[in-house]
Amino acid sequence: MGMELVNWLQRPELRRPVLVAAFEGWNDAGDGASSACEYLVESWEAEKFAVMDPEEFYDFTVARPNVRLIDGMVREIEWPEPELSFATPPGCDHDVVFLQAYEPQLRWRRFVSTVLGIAKALNVELVVTLGALLAEVPHTKSVRVTATAANPDLVKRLHVQRSRYEGPTGIVGVLHDAFARAGLPSASLWAAVPHYVAKTPSPKATLALVERAAEVLGATIDTVDLQIASAAYERQVSEVVAEDEDVAEYVRRLEDDEGDDIITVDELPSADSLAGEVERFLREQGRD
Repeated sequence: MGMELVNWLQRPELRRPVLVAAFEGWNDAGDGASSACEYLVESWEAEKFAVMDPEEFYDFTVARPNVRLIDGMVREIEWPEPELSFATPPGCDHDVVFLQAYEPQLRWRRFVSTVLGIAKALNVELVVTLGALLAEVPHTKSVRVTATAANPDLVKRLHVQRSRYEGPTGIVGVLHDAFARAGLPSASLWAAVPHYVAKTPSPKATLALVERAAEVLGATIDTVDLQIASAAYERQVSEVVAEDEDVAEYVRRLEDDEGDDIITVDELPSADSLAGEVERFLREQGRD
């Protein structure tokens, strides 16, 4: 069901493929997950082999198409198509299939059915999703990546936790439920992003997810440029934080917190203004 919505550009022959998926939107704090997936795609020179018809799944007033010029003359519409690509990472004994997409606004069940159909058609053995969430963590510490799975064998093999989350979920949670029902093992990697810089892209979250994903896949990847970007990000955010003593004190409390005491978001007096200041600062530095 739903496979008629897939436009196959080619049918790759894959070795024991693993599907890695990331979605922009609700599951993507600080652009950590989507940027991590894009970094893996570019680093391993993944080749696009299929796209999904976006008409069924997106409200184009929310996920708007883009217009671009070809050779400065011809206008072309780029639709928000979920894109599939494949790569053979170095040091890996299986191929990796990537799914990159906006979180759909419409027909989630049909979307999930289509993704599951693609996974079965490609004989995918494992699914790994990437996500990033806002949390009460400081920007100065190493990013915590939580890895979860529902399958007991997978929990033991990958040294991850069994998911115990209850509450609102995004497309990632719905996909994992479908994978479990279909008997397809799946794991989820989540990076924690400081809530007080929610609107600023976080290369630290991206780096943490890239390294953990490569570890799960048993692959190698060069992350020097991400390490440099992470150091710059931490330095620039620290400069902004230092300008507000209340915020600086709040961050120091987060740095000292060992998880015994819960510091609520309400204790941060100017989170929105801080996010705006960080964005302004980064624009002045000529950075995205």
